[in-house]
Amino acid sequence: MSSSINVGVIHELPLQSNLLDRDAFLTDLLSRVTASAKDGWFQQLRHDAAKWVHHSVIPNNREEEWRFTDLSPLKEVKFNNVGIIHELSLQNDFVLPEVSHRLVFVNGVYAPNLSNTENLPAGLKVGNLDVLPDEVAQQYLAQSEGTREVFTALNTAGLNDVAVVWVGKNVVVENPIHLLFMSVVGESAIISQPRCLVVAESNSQVSLIEEYTNHRDAESADAANEVYFNNSVTEIWVNENAQVSHSRIVLESDAAFHIGKTAVTQARYSRYSCNAVTVGGKISRHNLEILQTGEQTETTLNGLTVIADKQLADTHSAIALNHPHGISKQLHKCIIGDRAHGVFNGKIFVPKPAQLTDAAQLNRNLLLSSKSRIDTKPQLEITADNVKCAHGATVSQLEDDEIFYLQSRGIDENNARKLLVNAFAAEIINLIPVTSLGEKLLKTVVTLTNK
Repeated sequence: MSSSINVGVIHELPLQSNLLDRDAFLTDLLSRVTASAKDGWFQQLRHDAAKWVHHSVIPNNREEEWRFTDLSPLKEVKFNNVGIIHELSLQNDFVLPEVSHRLVFVNGVYAPNLSNTENLPAGLKVGNLDVLPDEVAQQYLAQSEGTREVFTALNTAGLNDVAVVWVGKNVVVENPIHLLFMSVVGESAIISQPRCLVVAESNSQVSLIEEYTNHRDAESADAANEVYFNNSVTEIWVNENAQVSHSRIVLESDAAFHIGKTAVTQARYSRYSCNAVTVGGKISRHNLEILQTGEQTETTLNGLTVIADKQLADTHSAIALNHPHGISKQLHKCIIGDRAHGVFNGKIFVPKPAQLTDAAQLNRNLLLSSKSRIDTKPQLEITADNVKCAHGATVSQLEDDEIFYLQSRGIDENNARKLLVNAFAAEIINLIPVTSLGEKLLKTVVTLTNK
C-alpha cells in the first residue's frame, strides 16, 4: 500500500500582543508545529493552549518532577515542521495479523490509505476527528485533568489530527484495535504531535494497541539513528461499568525524543488496565495519570522499560483514588544496561473519602552493568484510615547462582543471561493480548540487551 500525505502548512494562531515569551525554545517549537485549518471551537482550543505555552518554560532539574531527567539534549536540536510524505508503504513488521482494524498516523497526520476501518461493528467509531460530531468532540477533547502541563498544552496548541476510538453503550469489541503512529524523517529533525481520544461508553468493552515507531525501509538504513521528537497525548474516558484494556508500545529510534501523556478518567464500576512497554529513544518520558470519579473502580498498571547505551527513560504515574472501594495494582519493571539511566516515580493518592481502598505498587529493576543507574520513588499519600495499601522497590543484578545453575544444565553463560533477562521481561510482555507483537518485543529486548 502507498499514499501521499500532505501534512500541511503552518497556520499561525492568533495571539495577544501582551503575551510573555518566557522560553525561546518553546516559542520556536510553537512556531513550527502544524495546526489544522479547522475553525470555531477547535481554533479557540488551540489558541488558549498556545497562550499557556507562551507563558511556560521547559522543565529543568530544579523541579522535583523533573530532577532526574535532563532535557538539555532536546533543547540543542533545531526541529522543523513536517512536510509531504510520498509513496509510503506499510511494512509487514507493522501489520498485526490478529488485528482486524487499524488506524495509521504518519508524523501525527491520519493516513486513511494505510488504515483499515472497514466492517466496523455497530456502535463502534474508529477514524480521525471527522467521525465525531463537533458537540461530542468538544465534550471530551482536551477536557482531562492536566491540560496545562507544558508538553500537553504544546500538543493542543498544534492540534492537527486526532485518532478517535468511540465505543457506544453496551458495545463489546472482540478484537483489539491497532493505533499505529509512525515517524518519517527527511533531511532534518522534525517534531510531530500525535493525539488520541478514546471514549468507552457505559457497559462497553474494548482493547487497544497504541504503538509508536519510526518507518524503516531499504532506503533508510540509518533509521535507528534518526533524530525526531514525538510529543504525544492520549485521553481515555472509561464511563460507568466500561472496560478498557490498553497496551502502549514505544519502539523509537535510538536518537529520538519521546514525551507522552496518558490521561485516564474512570467513572464508577469501570475497569482500566495498561501494559506500557518502552524500548529505545535517547530520552523518553511517560506521564500516566489516572483520575477516579466514582466508587468501585479497578485499575491495573503494568510497565516495562528496556534501555541501554546512554539512553534515559522516565516513567511518572499518578493515581488519584477519590472514592470508596477502589482497587489499584501497579507493577513496573526496568532493564537497564551500559550507562543508561532509568527513572520511576509512582504516586497513589488516597484522601479521606476513599475508604476501603486496596492499592499496591511495586517497582522492580534489573541492572545489567555496574554503570547503569536507576532512580526510583514509589509513593503513597494516604489520609483515609480504613485502607489496604502497600508499595516497594527492588534493585538487583543477574545472580551468579542462577547463571551457574543454567550452566550446569548445559547452557553457556551468554545464553543463560539471555534466558534470565527474557524471563524478567516476559512477565509484562506476555500480558499484551496480541501474540505476534509480544514475540517482536521479546526479540527486541534480546537485541538491545546484548549489544
